[in-house]
Amino acid sequence: MDAIELLKHDHRMVEQLFRDYHAAASDTQRRGVVELVIRELSKHAALEEMMVYPMARKVLPDGAEQIDEHLAEHMAVKKLLLALDKLPSGDEREAELMAQLRREVEEHIREEEGEMMPQLRDHVSEQDLDELGRLLDQAKQGAPTRPHPGAPDHPPALTALGPVAAAYDRFRDRLQGRPRT
Repeated sequence: MDAIELLKHDHRMVEQLFRDYHAAASDTQRRGVVELVIRELSKHAALEEMMVYPMARKVLPDGAEQIDEHLAEHMAVKKLLLALDKLPSGDEREAELMAQLRREVEEHIREEEGEMMPQLRDHVSEQDLDELGRLLDQAKQGAPTRPHPGAPDHPPALTALGPVAAAYDRFRDRLQGRPRT
């Protein structure tokens, strides 16, 4: 699967998780979905920032401007994810934070899939997109599972700190008994 298809697959999965949240019958089920949303969006954002955005910044005509906008959107999402991560199960603020997160993510997906991804397909060879897709798929296993809004969002600092954050997240997840994906 090439990088663009892999990212779109992630988008579809997160959209389904938002639907699952609204269909959940109990606080426990909703919290389980929140945990998955936090994990999947944290991994997705980290991988885009480490691997996709640096390439897009270089190859797209307005890459720097476009990627700076996407990074600002990521920051808003990370702050919402962090707020959700800190909430206890059943907290009354959860539904509003999830609704706000859904709006932010849907807008981000529209912009990426409507603008950036078609441009990447035009400016990057299919072979390079396939290779990037393979690398993204491998990197998912070691990506951070929690939001880190205070961490760098540009290489090389992001590339150096990403694995440290991922190891810390996985250790913390185990200590807290969080589900693994």
